[in-house]
Amino acid sequence: MPRSLRWLLGVAVVAAAGTFTAGPYVNAAAFIARAADLPGAPATLAAWTASRVTTPTDAIVPTRHGDVPARVYRPANGFTRTIVLVPGVHRDGIDEARLVALAKDLAETGYGVLTVASPDLQRYRITPLVTDVIEDAVYWAARQRELAPDGRVGVLGVSFSGGLSIVAAGRERIRDRVAFLLSFGGHGNLARVMHYLCSGEVVGDLASARASRVVAGAENVEVHPPHDYGVAVVLLTMAERLVPPGQVGPLMAGIEGFLLASSLDLVDKPRATAEFARMRTYAETLAEPSRTLMRWVNDRAVKELGAKLLPVVDALADHPAMPTLSPERAPVAPAAPIYLLHGSDDNVIPSIETVLLGEYLQGRAPVIGLLSGLITHAEVNRAPTATEAWRLASFWRQVLSN
Repeated sequence: MPRSLRWLLGVAVVAAAGTFTAGPYVNAAAFIARAADLPGAPATLAAWTASRVTTPTDAIVPTRHGDVPARVYRPANGFTRTIVLVPGVHRDGIDEARLVALAKDLAETGYGVLTVASPDLQRYRITPLVTDVIEDAVYWAARQRELAPDGRVGVLGVSFSGGLSIVAAGRERIRDRVAFLLSFGGHGNLARVMHYLCSGEVVGDLASARASRVVAGAENVEVHPPHDYGVAVVLLTMAERLVPPGQVGPLMAGIEGFLLASSLDLVDKPRATAEFARMRTYAETLAEPSRTLMRWVNDRAVKELGAKLLPVVDALADHPAMPTLSPERAPVAPAAPIYLLHGSDDNVIPSIETVLLGEYLQGRAPVIGLLSGLITHAEVNRAPTATEAWRLASFWRQVLSN
């Protein structure tokens, strides 16, 4: 689980645990306390309510694009609902440390958890195959009597997997097999997000978004310069449209090295420093125009790189694949309740995406959204308020009631 989300949940549990002593708020507060690793009274509450979790077991999920590794977390005392937990763009997939922690926290709350990652997302690629893998994983899990006694599962998608999970859940094969969905930091329109990552501009009326009645906290919507990680992922996706065929592979290898270093920077600074240095040396071995593009990646030159990418990205706004990658373009919305959680200062997927998506889904599906001013896509940047803490506690109570 992202450090920011752990911290934010920690703030909320104080409000929830201090106000309610019984009922669904206790389960939500205990989950928040476990996720945030809180000491003192919240820790006591968490320990008191926590289910013992058996040793996670590996599984293989069959999909139309090949078998995909998965992992199952089970409460020792049994469970009646499994959550299919899908990570975002990250090389470690189901082994990513924050995802493992979130899976354990949910299992201790009494849910079975199936973690499954699309191989394309592990290669930093957002493609229609990802949506297919999510659909197939949900279909498989819902047909396992042990995991889904009533033939339905919950779905929790992180980052880009949030939006892609909503697309998948609207498909006929699994539409009635999804009990609820949670998108954390997800998108409504992929082309709109890529435009933002390349330009820093959001396509949408901020004033109208801040007045939304669908998403609590929408008044906190902010727009910030895009994160260099996001624009590097866009370049990786668009590499074949920017350089000669013989340069595509070498350029992609360099971008992947930079993204690896960026991931390592969160857990192993020395290794990250060495990898960043290696990528700078590597850039000088490339032919033009790949050399310049890779230099911009290494220099985190979002403005220069974004300007180069923007015409290519905008030309793909009506690409035939977009309905498989964007909830707002999907033919059918899910039937299950949809929960949308986002940081108002997010600079990877801007928070206006959740507001616009919530407005779009209103009347098409049951939807509850929350923006928090306490988090971005990856870090804490603002002091908590009582209103924001209460909103988060209430939000998680509703999610965990399914």
